Amino acid sequence: MKLSAGKLNKFLLIKLPIAWISGVRVKKINAENCEVGVKHRWINQNPFNSLYFAVQAMAAELSTGALVMGHIRESNRKISMLVARNESTFSKKATGRIRFICNDGHLITDAIEKTIATGEGQTFWMNSSGINEDGLEVSRFRFEWTIRVKK
Repeated sequence: MKLSAGKLNKFLLIKLPIAWISGVRVKKINAENCEVGVKHRWINQNPFNSLYFAVQAMAAELSTGALVMGHIRESNRKISMLVARNESTFSKKATGRIRFICNDGHLITDAIEKTIATGEGQTFWMNSSGINEDGLEVSRFRFEWTIRVKK
């Protein structure tokens, strides 16, 4: 079963309700790219009247994690996934609609093949950029994902 934006948004409602309440939504996904959107609103703002950093982190992580989930599903193997580390930088106030875009789907296939072949855990870094309505980057996130075949 292929992952779609609709299926992932239902997943959010059931498994990550705080992301759903905050307005985080998957907009597009394919094997290479994922776009997640969120709109600055009262419920997800910080005291400085911009998108709270944790909401940005949820959206950015989802843009990378959804790709990992999709590739794991395509492998037809039971593989665990976990964020080991993350890094973030914020360059502008996040207001209005923000899109978090990850184009690193190509990194996942090799890691899945290696963990299946060796049984050892694999790590890889994925990037997500937060882009505002003017096309300017407001934040950048990096997530180190770990995957391993379940025993």
